[in-house]
Amino acid sequence: MRRTALSHSFQVAIAGEINLDLILYGLPVEMPLERELLASGFELTLGSSSAILAHNLATLGTSVTFITLVGGDELGRIALERLSQAKVDLSNVKHAANGVATGVTIVLPHGAKRHMFTYPGTMAEMTIADLDLDHLAQAWHFHLSSLFLQTGLRPDVGELFRRLKKAGLTISLDTNDDPDDRWEGLLDKVLPHVDVLIPNESEACRMASARNVEEAIVRLGEIVPIVAVKCGSRGALVRYGGVTHRAEPVVVETVDTVGAGDSFNAGFLHGWLRGLPPELAAREGNIAGALSTQRSGGTEAFRDAALVRSFLANHPLPSAS
Repeated sequence: MRRTALSHSFQVAIAGEINLDLILYGLPVEMPLERELLASGFELTLGSSSAILAHNLATLGTSVTFITLVGGDELGRIALERLSQAKVDLSNVKHAANGVATGVTIVLPHGAKRHMFTYPGTMAEMTIADLDLDHLAQAWHFHLSSLFLQTGLRPDVGELFRRLKKAGLTISLDTNDDPDDRWEGLLDKVLPHVDVLIPNESEACRMASARNVEEAIVRLGEIVPIVAVKCGSRGALVRYGGVTHRAEPVVVETVDTVGAGDSFNAGFLHGWLRGLPPELAAREGNIAGALSTQRSGGTEAFRDAALVRSFLANHPLPSAS
């Protein structure tokens, strides 16, 4: 990949999965078989860590290009329409040629906990061959989410990162959960290429084989220059330069926590790419994460322009000085 005059057409490039979330509220934690259980509320919204990040990052004002593999179905059409409305560049989106449908996740929130059921669909099909690396190299920065769900891409992630770093991009990673709980090949093949790692507390502890988040962030910080760990209602921890910083939470009345972690990623990257030090970028991440909890799903709060304006007026983003 050779940089040209078209270099840096975008601030962030994302290659990742896309699906819709179907969220049903008010269902019991224990769900008996052969019973018709009635939900008290329902939301159809843009889902998947990669697509939520792309949408919310673009809404905050960062220019984003998104490469994904989508099915030729109504779910895929709706998902792309939501991203287009946020002004995400979709010029390199690929459509599955094998009839595989766009993925879908059914989310059943139970307070702070939730059941999640996912049909992967096209998210498991995309490979490195579907990525236009020259197009990705037009960005300053590359982000990857859902490493372990993107089974078609995962074997080549180390090579993908190596080539993008050679082209001059910085790289961030949010692995999300490993459904097999193995975390294989992560530390030695992938993390050495990463500039910013953004896991949640549980993921950080499991990938580092650590007893607590404080131990995990130190171990991960020996490999990755900047580690930002999302700690839910306790805010976030950030480690860089051998020092751990705490970013205090933004306290709000929560409607829904679905997508709050991905929204933190959007705020963090939006701040860091504007030149904020990582601890202030994490503060911006906490603000964006709190904003997302004001509506159902991961993007609905960001789709409400009046809400975004009023929320950010009350919780202003840190300034890059």
